[in-house]
Amino acid sequence: MPDQIAEPPSDLRGDCARCFGLCCVALPFARSADFALDKPAGKPCPNLQGDHRCGIHAGLRGKGFTGCTVYDCFGAGQKVSQVTFGGQDWRTGPKEQARRMFDVFPVVRQLHELLWYLTEALGLSAARPVRPELRQALEKTERLTRGTPEELAALDVAAHRQEVNVLLLRTSELARAGAGGKGKGKGKGKDRRGADLVGARLRGADLRGASLRGACLIAADLTGADLRDADLIGADLRDADLTDADLTGAFFLTQPQVNAARGGAGTRLPASVSRPVHWTAVR
Repeated sequence: MPDQIAEPPSDLRGDCARCFGLCCVALPFARSADFALDKPAGKPCPNLQGDHRCGIHAGLRGKGFTGCTVYDCFGAGQKVSQVTFGGQDWRTGPKEQARRMFDVFPVVRQLHELLWYLTEALGLSAARPVRPELRQALEKTERLTRGTPEELAALDVAAHRQEVNVLLLRTSELARAGAGGKGKGKGKGKDRRGADLVGARLRGADLRGASLRGACLIAADLTGADLRDADLIGADLRDADLTDADLTGAFFLTQPQVNAARGGAGTRLPASVSRPVHWTAVR
């Protein structure tokens, strides 16, 4: 039986009520299919209200801001707002502090994403051989998130990600080693890391235990595909059709990935992610 991925801690989920709208200010976006306008980093989105809430949150997709609906800070927003800067609003604090806050937010967001993966890895039964190392990496990453603004700004987050990735890759190999059951279904257990699968016809494909790390699955047809025990870390699922697909036990799958895909009532998901509201909307 595949692992039932546990729901991650609440502090690894964005809590907009405790954040100062940092994703709406710190991050840049360009006019495209995902955003209705251009916005440079450090400039508030025109839809951001004085209470740090989005003025069009209920209608983001209809107004051309689909990119906002597939974003998740993994709890970094409230960490930076309430811990790193002690609850001081960027609107009322010194301009230099606001700039530091905007610089630090993307760093903490990356660290929190790693915390998500490490927490999930620790819950996989197959990861027992590397659990001591995973715990150490989790503790180190958590310590880093609590650094001062100066320490966070100077952090080589790419180097830390690489260090953690070695452990996550080993975890993936262990978790997928016994996946797939009998038979030789197409794609079963294969290493498709970084594969270009844009628009691929994978309807009903047997992808049990496959490594799809960083694979580009934009607009791929995965209707009815079997993705049990697959590694989906970093896979681009934008507009991929997951209707009736089985992702039970799939690991390193995040809410932004699921939000970016298409699916329905028959799509089976791990407990670590929620079924997007727009999946049930009339398209």
